This record gives sequence, C-alpha cells and structure tokens, in this order.
Amino acid sequence: MKASRFFISTLKEAPADAEVASHRLMMRAGMIKKLGTGIYTYMPMGLRVIRKVEAIVREEMNRAGAVELTMPVVQPAEFWEESGRFQGYGAELLRIKDRHERSFVIQPTSEEVVTDIARQEIRSYKQLPKNFYQIQTKFRDERRPRFGLMRGREFIMKDAYSFDRDLDAAKASYQVMADAYRRIFDRFGLRYRAVAADSGAIGGDVSQEFQVIAATGEDAIVYCPDSDYAANMEKAEALAPAGPRGVATQSITKTPTPGKSTCEDVAILLGVPLSTTVKSLVLATDIVDAAGNIKGAKVWLLLVRGDHDMNEIKVSKVPGLDNGFRFATVTEIKDHFGSEPGYLGPLNLKQPVKIVADRDVAVMADWICGANEVDFHTTGVNWGRDLPEPDAVADIRNVVAGDASPDGKGLLAIERGIEVGHVFVLGTKYSKPMNATFLDEAGKPQFLEMGCYGIGITRLPAAAIEQNNDERGIIWPDAIAPFTVVVCPIGMDRSPEVKVAAEALYEQLLTAGVDVLLDDRGERPGAMFADWELIGVPHRVVISDRGLKEGQFEYQHRRDTAATKVPVAGIAEFITGKLAAA
Repeated sequence: MKASRFFISTLKEAPADAEVASHRLMMRAGMIKKLGTGIYTYMPMGLRVIRKVEAIVREEMNRAGAVELTMPVVQPAEFWEESGRFQGYGAELLRIKDRHERSFVIQPTSEEVVTDIARQEIRSYKQLPKNFYQIQTKFRDERRPRFGLMRGREFIMKDAYSFDRDLDAAKASYQVMADAYRRIFDRFGLRYRAVAADSGAIGGDVSQEFQVIAATGEDAIVYCPDSDYAANMEKAEALAPAGPRGVATQSITKTPTPGKSTCEDVAILLGVPLSTTVKSLVLATDIVDAAGNIKGAKVWLLLVRGDHDMNEIKVSKVPGLDNGFRFATVTEIKDHFGSEPGYLGPLNLKQPVKIVADRDVAVMADWICGANEVDFHTTGVNWGRDLPEPDAVADIRNVVAGDASPDGKGLLAIERGIEVGHVFVLGTKYSKPMNATFLDEAGKPQFLEMGCYGIGITRLPAAAIEQNNDERGIIWPDAIAPFTVVVCPIGMDRSPEVKVAAEALYEQLLTAGVDVLLDDRGERPGAMFADWELIGVPHRVVISDRGLKEGQFEYQHRRDTAATKVPVAGIAEFITGKLAAA
C-alpha cells in the first residue's frame, strides 16, 4: 500500500472524553471515530488491525475443527424467552419491537440461536461432537460505556459453541478450545494469563478467562509466582487459616467510639491492628409465595475481617443466598439491629438474623465489632463464650497478596488484566429449557452438553495498546500491526534517487510477502516519523540522499532508541530476517 492512496488521519490531541491510553491513541492515530455513546466507526487503519485479529482467530478455530457460520444480529425474543434470559439477562439486553409489535433482541451472545440450530440439525450421537463459531457484531447496552473499544456498546466478537454427547466429551471439547486460545494469544505476541473464572450471566461450571496483562486493566488477576495457579478475583479461593482458633484472653467490653463508624477509624482510635476488627454486611433475601409475590424478607449478617472485602460472587454461592440477594434496607437494618449502619454487630440483636462468617473470622479470638448502638463498639468478642457459633462458615472475601496459594505451592500475588477471551462448559443450561436433544446408541433422547467460547475481536486491539505504548504512541506486535513495515523516504518528491530506491525496496518487500506501506506523501521527516510512531508500525526503514551516498538505509524497530545502518544491497533480507525472528 502507498500512503497517498490510503487514508491517514492523525490528531495532535485526543478528545477530552478519552480516559485511557488505548482510547486516546486509537482516536489520535485515526483508527476509530466516535459515532455515538459507546459506538465507533472502525476507520481504515483500525480495520486493518481488526482484520488481522480475525484472520488469526479464524485460522486457529478452523485448525481446532470448529465450523464457521453467521447468526443474525437481530433475534426473535421467543428463543430468549425459552431459555429464560429475556427477562433475566438484565438491562444490558437491548429489546426492540418491529412494526407488528413482535419482540426482538439485539444479540449480546447467540446461545439461544445456536441451540435452536442444534435441536433442528443434530439428531444422532453419530453427528457429535460439533463446534460452530461466528465472528459477528454484538451489542450490549452498557450503563456506562467508556474507554473506547474497551467497554463499548457495539463490538465484534468471535463466539463458538460446542455440542457433545456427555459431560466428559464436553470437557474434552473445552480443552481443545482452551488449547486453541493459547495458540491464538501466543500468535498475537501479547503477555497474557489464562485464569480460572466464574461463568457469570452465561452460566456453566468449568470456566477460564484469558487476560492481557496491563497496569490499566479493570480486572484483578490472582496468581502464584511459584506455580501455574491463576484465577480472577471472583474465583480465587481464600483458604481457611491454618491452626485452631485462638484462646480468649480479653473480657467483652462495650467501648465508646464516638463518630467512628468504619473499621479503619475504630482501629486507629483504639490503637489496634485493623485485622482485629470485623465488619458487618447486612443482606436480605425476599420470601415469595407460589405466585411470585413478595411476602417478607430474611435478613443475613455477613462478617468479614476489617482488612478484607466481601466478594459478591462467592456470596452468591452460599446456600440460602444462591437464588439472589440484595443489600438490606435501612428500615430492615434498624428493625433487626436497633441501630443505623456503621455500628452493627452480631450481639444484642432485636430480631434473629442468619449469620455467615468468613473463614478468617470463624477462627478469630478477641475481636472487635459494632455494638448495635451509635458511637459504640464491642471489644474482646469471642465465639462460643459471647455468642453462638455462626450459622455458616464460608469463603466470602477477596483474596489479598500474600495469602496462601490454594495449590499449596507458595503465596499469592495480584496484577491487573484486561479480559479478552473466555471459555465455558455450559452443560445443559440451554439445551434443557430449549429441549435440544439427540438420540443415543439405545435410541433414547439425551440433552446435548454444550460449551461456549468467546474472544473480543475489537477489544483485543485496545488491550494490546494498553500493554504496548509509550509517550510517542502505539507499539504494535508484528502479528496485528496495521502495517508491519513502513518505508519512509526523505525528500522523495525532490530526489529521483530516493524515489527509485524507495519504490525498489517497496516492490522487493511486497514480492517477499511483507505487509509494507510506502509513505509517498512528501511529508517533512519530523511529521512523517511522528505519524508512524503514533500509529505504531513496528519496523521502519528511512531512505535519504545522504544514506544513499553512503550506500546505507536506516532501520529502526519501534522499541529501539536508535537507528541501525544497513547496506542497501542487503536491506530486504535484513528486514525479512527481523520479521522471521519476531
């Protein structure tokens, strides 16, 4: 490609609403253009990156035995009603009606449609396993779309769906996809981790996220530097403390803590470690009758150490809270505790509550909690002596750096990541409600076991930029750069020798199969170099009259601090060698 025939539109400044590096740099480099809130046009430079991402994904999916199709963006609501997700998915599902008042959705995922395909087309165990995938536009009506392509409303995604005869076969298909994902992300040239994850709204039991490591990532990744253990924060297990509960050494005391409503403030006031305090979190579950009408509520008190944070995903797996919960209202809190929030605890309750203690709290002795009276806390609290054992003990907190690794091989560390892929074993979550069955060897109908596998095609370039940028702009890995090599002739419009040399190298690289761009715009060297450093083309060759007189070109990788002089006669081989080594 020649720059004069392409569309290059760079900006010196990013729009004011661009908050993270990828958003700023993609806008400045002319890769995307905002059309509406969370909706972007993929401009020619950005589309080249997206197409390269798609090509790698498509090659590896085909290699893994998946079969490509394309499912509609607009889907009849009846399929989502069958699965139960039409109402259950939440506000992110964009619901519309046509002129006949029939309901449709703009797809965020396609489990329902692909399950409908399977129940019509897969009749016998002899047709299994099958894996269908698509690369298609999706829409999620994010409440706060932000960060450009990192959290947009419209996006492109690769989603695949496997169908198997039993759970063991489904897990085998899952492993094939997990291995394919590793090949995909290895080819992208990005630092990433595959981490155990919670399946979220899509459902399922076995799940992994693929996270691109970046300091600006929204997700916390928990890993053990001394082993292969890795999980996201929602999934990472906090082990029970080793050893028995400590012996009580203090008497229980009602202690004044005027104006101190947080564990941090109480610990400072009393001059004790924050880890000796216990925070009280009050939840409620609604009691409904057979018709679904709310008839009352059960109140739950969750106890977490003062220096720890509650993990809502873990809480949602506690028996009794696993069908949904909410934070209790102020009225419910006052009715049960006789106090306003900030001074709550498990002692001197007005009405009984269900108490769930985190594993750490369950082995604490002489701990501090609210006294259920404004401006007072209770010190020296002990299980068994001062209050009954909790109704349940569970892992309900986020892990912290330094916790023991669940695999017993060291201590946990935490880094930030950006989720760009997710693989699930779904089981029969969709095949059962949609009656997607096949006939086994005995001729009996069995529900199809499913898996689901997604990659954020348009999110991935943004994640790559978050990991690879500097003060000058983007630094693309070779595999997904908009152009791999840019030839920058200085004074091409004034020097016939420079023009001939530039076009000769351009043709040589094209013949060698290199994705090369010749900048024939006649820009000043400073402006030309600034454009390509901003856009992030990884390999640059500069051709000048002075260099030609010396029989040399200048080569510089985007990460290099200085150029390397290369003989004119060997430049093409030098470049192809650099690309092969990348």
